[in-house]
Amino acid sequence: MHYIMNRFAVLSFTTIIGLSSCFSLTASVKGKNGVVVTAHPIASQVGLDILKQGGNAFDAAVAVQFALAVVYPHAGNISGGGFLLYHDATEGIGALDFREKAPARANRYMYLDADGNVVAGLSRDGALSVGVPGSVAGMVALHERLGSLEWETLIQPAIDIAIAGYALSEFEANILNESQLKLQKINEFSAAPFTRELPFKAGDIIKIPEMAETLKLIQKKGNQGFYEGPTADAIVEIIQNHGGLMTHKDLKTYQAIWRAPVLGTYKGHQIYSMSPPSSGGIAVLQLLTGSEAFFLEQYAPNSADEAHLMTELMRRVYADRATYLGDTDYVEVPVENLLDPNYIARRNATIDLNHATPSTEIKEGKVDQIESYETTHFSIVDKNGNAAAITTTLNSRFGSKLYVPKAGFFLNNEMDDFSAKPGIPNQFGLVGSESNAIESEKRMLSSMSPTIVAKDNQVKLVLGTPGGSTIITNVYQTIINVLAHDMNLQAAVDDRKIHAQWLPDIISFETGALSEEAQKTLVERGHELKEIAQIGRLEAIQIHKNGVLEGAADESRAGDATALAF
Repeated sequence: MHYIMNRFAVLSFTTIIGLSSCFSLTASVKGKNGVVVTAHPIASQVGLDILKQGGNAFDAAVAVQFALAVVYPHAGNISGGGFLLYHDATEGIGALDFREKAPARANRYMYLDADGNVVAGLSRDGALSVGVPGSVAGMVALHERLGSLEWETLIQPAIDIAIAGYALSEFEANILNESQLKLQKINEFSAAPFTRELPFKAGDIIKIPEMAETLKLIQKKGNQGFYEGPTADAIVEIIQNHGGLMTHKDLKTYQAIWRAPVLGTYKGHQIYSMSPPSSGGIAVLQLLTGSEAFFLEQYAPNSADEAHLMTELMRRVYADRATYLGDTDYVEVPVENLLDPNYIARRNATIDLNHATPSTEIKEGKVDQIESYETTHFSIVDKNGNAAAITTTLNSRFGSKLYVPKAGFFLNNEMDDFSAKPGIPNQFGLVGSESNAIESEKRMLSSMSPTIVAKDNQVKLVLGTPGGSTIITNVYQTIINVLAHDMNLQAAVDDRKIHAQWLPDIISFETGALSEEAQKTLVERGHELKEIAQIGRLEAIQIHKNGVLEGAADESRAGDATALAF
């Protein structure tokens, strides 16, 4: 009940900040014992409480993941997946891949009609879009390797919240209202408590007793409580009743994988980020290497010159992503070659600082772009220097929209991150090649980019964001803001961002990111511009030389992001 009452205390304030699209109304938080930055105040409080109980950053991360599954159901999850980048004070920096996988019966033709054309929506909505979930296995693996408190202790807060209920913020109520028609259409039954006739409003209490029972099984049995038994039965039943492919064997055989992160440098700092099947780490490192070669720091932040150079770098990086990236367990990804400064220099040699390079000159193709930001990221650092950066997702808002009534959660639609057909874009406008084609039990490519920045082997920044294809460019620009432009952390997070990728030839920019003069200059250089309301919700922590931990939540954009410290 502790968490429920805290939620009411922030309702009016989060409503106020939701009205601001250009600046933050709050400063960052600072402490010496721990910082937790998440997309939801209840989840942040859960994580902070675990740190105060003597848990480490990894204990807090487990508790936050399960709390988000309850209070942030459109993106937080136990039936999605994601990536962890971590720093262990003893072990060093590493990565955990708990990305979803294709069911064993999946195949490259499953979303095509008789003529070989992609069937619209089939990879995005309903049972065929669901990948084998990885979140629970990821949290179990994290706790077994790096946790310190008892597993049961870490799951209990989420159970308590699911039983007692939590109050909707205005932001969350709006999301539910906007999603009603789709949720009701996909589900042949009422997806209670998330569907109803009357509109949701701020302050409405959401209780999920079915989720509480699911969490109790996970609390008692770990992986077996989710991938086997009643929960697995409920998942398979709902998927197969709606024409999906997942089986009990798919669930039982899922495993999270410990991986080595990718490593690069920028302005004397070590940049660690997520390795494939995430494309994010390689892309962020390529962007930073290109930026250093062009001395990007000479340009004023948000100037036409900076935006032009960033766009040219982004187009080439996203073309590489479309061509080379995939699951390294299935395809050979030339990681070392892609990160070789000489290769990156050759790749960027065609950049003209005064004229835009059409994407068709970089690689053939023409696609449309669709924006979505329904992922979530959280960053945690404890007093001993342990750090966790986790980006996790259902993919689209409420994932597949398919609800498991007996278990109390929505299923992901991660299969859309494969190339349904090479050369055809997914919902984020990202084109894939054969490297990301659908195969049995393969992990789909991702843009998630949890990142840790260190200097002299001391962690300096922990960050990440949701945002689909914009994740990579948001993380990149925030690092640039701190390391090249010397912005304080909150300013770097709040700063309005731009986004460009390989096709379409558009610079998307947040309202306030580019002055009218900068816009005019970019158009004269051959760019097409598109103003949008929001790019991601970045959550970051900075560790200062004096030992102070600073957390910056992205409160200036729509949402309920919250940083807490002590």
